[in-house]
Amino acid sequence: MSTSPPEIPAPEQRLHPWSWLFVLLMQLRQSLLPLVALVVFGNRGDRSELWLTLGPLIVVVGLVAYSLLQFLTYRYRIGRDAITVRSGVISRNRREIPFARIHNVVVHQNPLHRLFGVAELKLESAGGNRPEAEMRVLRLDQALALEALVRQRGQPTVAATVTGATEPPPLPADPVLLRLGTRDVLRIGLLSDRGWVVVLAAVGAVMQFVPSGTVSDVLDNGGRQAFGYASHLHPSTWMWVAAGAFALLAFWLLLRVLSVTLAFLRYHGFQLSEQDRRLTVSSGLLTRLRASVARRRIQAWTLRESPLQRLFGRRHLGIDIAASTPGGGERRDLRELAPLATPAACDALVQHLLPHAQWPPATWQPVERRSWWRLCLPALVIVPLLAAGALWEDQPWGLLVLLWLPWSAFSARRHVARMGYYMDDTLVAVRGGWWHRWWRFAEVDKVQALRLSRSPLDRWLGTASLWLDTAGAGGSVALCLRYLPEAEARAVQARLGDALARRRLRW
Repeated sequence: MSTSPPEIPAPEQRLHPWSWLFVLLMQLRQSLLPLVALVVFGNRGDRSELWLTLGPLIVVVGLVAYSLLQFLTYRYRIGRDAITVRSGVISRNRREIPFARIHNVVVHQNPLHRLFGVAELKLESAGGNRPEAEMRVLRLDQALALEALVRQRGQPTVAATVTGATEPPPLPADPVLLRLGTRDVLRIGLLSDRGWVVVLAAVGAVMQFVPSGTVSDVLDNGGRQAFGYASHLHPSTWMWVAAGAFALLAFWLLLRVLSVTLAFLRYHGFQLSEQDRRLTVSSGLLTRLRASVARRRIQAWTLRESPLQRLFGRRHLGIDIAASTPGGGERRDLRELAPLATPAACDALVQHLLPHAQWPPATWQPVERRSWWRLCLPALVIVPLLAAGALWEDQPWGLLVLLWLPWSAFSARRHVARMGYYMDDTLVAVRGGWWHRWWRFAEVDKVQALRLSRSPLDRWLGTASLWLDTAGAGGSVALCLRYLPEAEARAVQARLGDALARRRLRW
């Protein structure tokens, strides 16, 4: 009787020889503020100058030692069905990561990575608050080959490429589903308000690091000088109006420039491709980010359309996937399939990735128009109270807040007019918004839980809302069928419940 020879395990591998340097830089970045505080505030009192000199030096030497130890103790082995990672300086950890459990692969390259020809690789799975493995850093060809290995679920040919070959064969080109050119990225910046991020961050930095007295003195002295110079010119009312309009125009142009700059930094070279039922997005000007996810991991879809995007015939297509959320609120997984594309292109992407679903739906089931007043109920309560408080303080101008009531009623009626839902054997979808429009949908097989909610107002009006939960789905738009008659909501819940009971959950 012949027996097959035992499988020889693949040898363990180290990270790139310069890996410790990148770990050190990361540690120094996290420790920068404490070191500055030690140098600045440690100089007060009668502390020894020798300690002030040696303290930061001891901290830096400790960080260098820690980075070297982390490099020397980090090992990974690529097996037939899983990746084994051994790490830890004091506490030793050994993690087995099956290829089938890896939901998202992120290849990250900042300018320093690109200078050294290396990349940072992160392997993420559903659940948890951190990646399953963080490899800082690998050679770029190793990182891409490992990404291909995860994509092909550990086929021996690719495994041999990563473990043994010194020069891996070129990876096959992925079919491109969407590519954004320079004009498209420019349009993203012009149609977005990303510049506010820089403005608010700058204001926050000034308020945090500059003493408040200094800021107030600069504003006070600058304002007095400006108004004093203007008063000597004896400007007319129209001159003041023109000056104000010019200031607003200059600020708007500054916001556009900042938005375009951020758009190029993030979306330059954006490309969405697909191979082996796995989607890959690569983008970035200075920092290149390459993220990939299996199509089956997509849990929910969101289409958005702002007024400016609607004016220029563009939409945004995003997805929610079953993957972890890195610490510190940092998102590096695949979230956008189309940062900006025509409605036809977005619909074509959905139809390609969901071939068995009908999108866009032919008809939407509306909600009752009479429920519009529920959306402006907070304004109906708060605005009269604000007006009454202004009158109580002898401020008649406070009555101007009452002008918000007709606008709130108009907005609520338009919103309810667009609200609706669609459901068939494959797809469940909701839509809403009229100024900022959105569409939210998911496959029925991805729904994990149903929840029928009835507030006291719902019980009084005989209505209900049906909430649908999918793994990893989140964001500002919920997959919820709102303001349905109770009988209709319970019928939809029963229909979906029967469908879920007969089907397997596609994870």
